[in-house]
Amino acid sequence: MKPLTLIVRTAGTNCDRETAFAFELAGANVESVHINSLLRDPTQLKRFQILAFPGGFSYGDDIAAGRILANQIVHHLAQPMREFIGAGKPIIGICNGFQVLVKTDLLPGDAAGASGQTATLAHNDNGRFTARWVHLAAPPSRCIWTRGLQQLQLPIAHGEGKFVCADLQRLEWMQNSQQVALIYAKPDGSPAAGQTPDNPNGSAADIAGVCDPSGLVFGLMPHPERFVDSTQHPAWTRQTKAQGEPMGLAIFKNAVSHLR
Repeated sequence: MKPLTLIVRTAGTNCDRETAFAFELAGANVESVHINSLLRDPTQLKRFQILAFPGGFSYGDDIAAGRILANQIVHHLAQPMREFIGAGKPIIGICNGFQVLVKTDLLPGDAAGASGQTATLAHNDNGRFTARWVHLAAPPSRCIWTRGLQQLQLPIAHGEGKFVCADLQRLEWMQNSQQVALIYAKPDGSPAAGQTPDNPNGSAADIAGVCDPSGLVFGLMPHPERFVDSTQHPAWTRQTKAQGEPMGLAIFKNAVSHLR
């Protein structure tokens, strides 16, 4: 039986259909539900096995990117979300969805005994919206979404993608507890070491994606739903099938395989 994925959308969401298509290719069934419907009846979450917060500009990114949707989750859906995770069900936040999850206490999660928001995604160091392909590496981590992956190429499209922790202690805690799931890298797979253009936004420790302590909740700035077919890669005419399946699709397949 195919797992059922919930795609949460709201005003400003614009990557929901691409995300739904990616999950369908990965072997899941998908339903798209507006946040207002969830707020009226949070018990709907029990019907689903995977939860996704796609990219876009939720509520126009007023106040800060993802802040308003994050507040709705914190004040109205915190317990249902924790029950969802407690049942062993995966959650992903992509780009704006990542911004949403870090502005709750779901990512990076309980860091060194802290609660509430312990990280954020700040404006890119270059002060501009950046859209291009980047190299990534997947270090050993708890994350079920990146299992078996080592080096990736995915597109980014964001103006607030600089991952910052509240303090050095929390950053070190994340690294030591294997919650760093993706880092920006050089073409050879080595860490970007904070250098542009390999690190496109100035993220601390080159962080492009993190998971919570359970490994089930995953947030990332790159867009895996935009590389689920080989023809989406800018060099697709020079690629061969021997290079394997599109790297974005592998992320969605990992979540489906985890549930099976």
